[in-house]
Amino acid sequence: MVETGGSMVNKTRERLLDVARQLFARKGVENTTMNDIAAASDNGRRTVYTYFKNKTDIFNALVRQEANIIIDRLKEVAATDLPPEDKLMRFIFVRFEAVKEVVGRNGTLKAAFFNDIKRVERVRRANHVHETAILEQILAEGVAQGLFAIKHAHPTASVMLLSLEGLDIHYIRDNFADLGIERSMLRTYIKDFILHGISSRPHPTTTP
Repeated sequence: MVETGGSMVNKTRERLLDVARQLFARKGVENTTMNDIAAASDNGRRTVYTYFKNKTDIFNALVRQEANIIIDRLKEVAATDLPPEDKLMRFIFVRFEAVKEVVGRNGTLKAAFFNDIKRVERVRRANHVHETAILEQILAEGVAQGLFAIKHAHPTASVMLLSLEGLDIHYIRDNFADLGIERSMLRTYIKDFILHGISSRPHPTTTP
């Protein structure tokens, strides 16, 4: 089969990103040059600059690529036939694990995640819209089936996601014990809080 120009372009770009990921993980972003990437990928500098303006452009492309992995996994969760309650809990912990894997497999990204909060927030903002939409879909399913008492699915999904993001670093570092939280009980604690709430009184049917 003869490869089209488009597939060759994609293959070259993916090859450059794969090489850059390995170099960044081994040497760090600051210590990797465009020449290093060109040499390791068996391409000339001109080829590298054809696809990417600079090293930052490559790093950002890698982050977007990794972010897409998280979105794809969450879409798979949303597409399952699980009951909304089970689907919501799977969404939460699949997301935790996906974030941990993405950060853990790239040493430089891990350092950036912990040390460069501005870069982390840019990545999170890019993903937040997509993750919120998936979470909103799950919440809407629960509302339609009479399982969730939610009046405003979109803002609820956004606030819930922001709360989960606050646990990302603790999940990656696995330092819940330092916070007095049993790691094995985390799922139960989150389920109690999100699905059962903290009020012992019935929820009002109308907004005051």
